[in-house]
Amino acid sequence: MTARTQRTRFLAAGAVAASLTLGLTACGSSGSSTGSSAGASATVPAVSADPSLAALVPADVKSAGKIVVATDASYAPNEFKDDKGNIVGMDVDLATAIAKKLGLGVDVQNATFDSIIPGITGKKYTLSMSSFTDTKEREATVDMVTYFSAGTGAAVKKGNPEKIDPKDLCGKKVAVQTGTTQADSIKDTINPACVKAGKPTVPNDGDKFDLQTDVTQALVSGRDQIMLADSPVVDYAIKQTNGQLEKVGDVTDTAPYGVVLAKGSDLTKAVQGAVQSLMADGTYKSILEKWGVQAGAIDKSVVDGASS
Repeated sequence: MTARTQRTRFLAAGAVAASLTLGLTACGSSGSSTGSSAGASATVPAVSADPSLAALVPADVKSAGKIVVATDASYAPNEFKDDKGNIVGMDVDLATAIAKKLGLGVDVQNATFDSIIPGITGKKYTLSMSSFTDTKEREATVDMVTYFSAGTGAAVKKGNPEKIDPKDLCGKKVAVQTGTTQADSIKDTINPACVKAGKPTVPNDGDKFDLQTDVTQALVSGRDQIMLADSPVVDYAIKQTNGQLEKVGDVTDTAPYGVVLAKGSDLTKAVQGAVQSLMADGTYKSILEKWGVQAGAIDKSVVDGASS
């Protein structure tokens, strides 16, 4: 599978390589946002409430007047902190637009990736948009409303001085974010294949970090030889490191992202309807183009659309 079994991110737009370490530290702090989309120059059309979708919102959410959205704000351009500490990104803009379609406000809260699904099932958060890959395993625990398509990408130092081949990672130092599909693939697929071939495994099932920003830093610093992350995140990290990194190999394991809601939530149908409505009226396309991730656009949102 691709994408995060839960997340990835990098520096805020406009950051320079000299500020890399400071930027990584800032992204790790906690905070919340009202869903501001500041930080990118493109504009997104105003979104109005759809009465038919608003009527599907359960009474308790309607009474609260807002949805509380969890995201791991270290995975640019999908979700990250700008230079003012605001949580921004594609997922933040989409969550805000979904809330407006439903006649609600939005409270975006920063959380570590592997704490989000427990927070959803424990009713701490209404939903999450945090580059979660829709998988059969996750669908057993939560509802997933599809809204994007991403694959796994890989990056190495510029020029690939160690001649790393992403198709043969046996014995290589691989940086990944904790809890992601990339981390799982090392443990469940890559290392077993290395053992079968009589080759050394990826040490420790990968060099794992809680934040994607730290994954990127591990590669930039030379601690690790290659990093694996969601394809839009790899592309953005390459841009933000000002040529210190480059993509290697093809994007693999393409799969949908899903909005995460409690299993059987009465809000799931409303959210799926809101996503489809945003696709129909052009708002969805505008948001993806704003963040330069339109290559991952899909044309139909479904509930629990995983193939594996």
